[in-house]
Amino acid sequence: MVSRMFRLVTEVDKARRDLLRTRLRETNTAASSVLRSLRGTPHEREFPLHVWVLDGAGALAGGLVGHTWATWLHVTYLWVDDGHRGSGLGSALLDEAERTARAERGCTAARVETWDFQAPGFYTKRGYDVRCVIPDYPPGLTEYTLVKRLGPDTPAAGGPPGAPTARAPR
Repeated sequence: MVSRMFRLVTEVDKARRDLLRTRLRETNTAASSVLRSLRGTPHEREFPLHVWVLDGAGALAGGLVGHTWATWLHVTYLWVDDGHRGSGLGSALLDEAERTARAERGCTAARVETWDFQAPGFYTKRGYDVRCVIPDYPPGLTEYTLVKRLGPDTPAAGGPPGAPTARAPR
């Protein structure tokens, strides 16, 4: 029998983080034919996708930060300054990100996470379907994960008339 000694280390260590990421990627690629098929393609790596809107004075009026990976757009942040809310700026930011992801990066779907007090209704109106609801994350809030298919003929908002979509509570 072999006795093993372990040392638990809890500090942030970027070199170990990168090593762990590499080893996990190798393990996952070996275990998944889908992930193996991504190797050597443009969809293998994450690429940042940012869309910014500046006002007449050059100040930030709104923005979207996300990335594309494996034919998916992941919207990480979407924000519009209070003075510009209700003007369609959020929809314009999302439209441009989806267009870029679809037309320039070959993405076929998008995903976003949002909390109940933020914008689940905004995303469902834009054609996103609720796929996951996590109550009490963090305590007192509900997190939603929403997805949308990005076909070449996908309407910007909603989908075809009469198409069923999941709706987030208001």
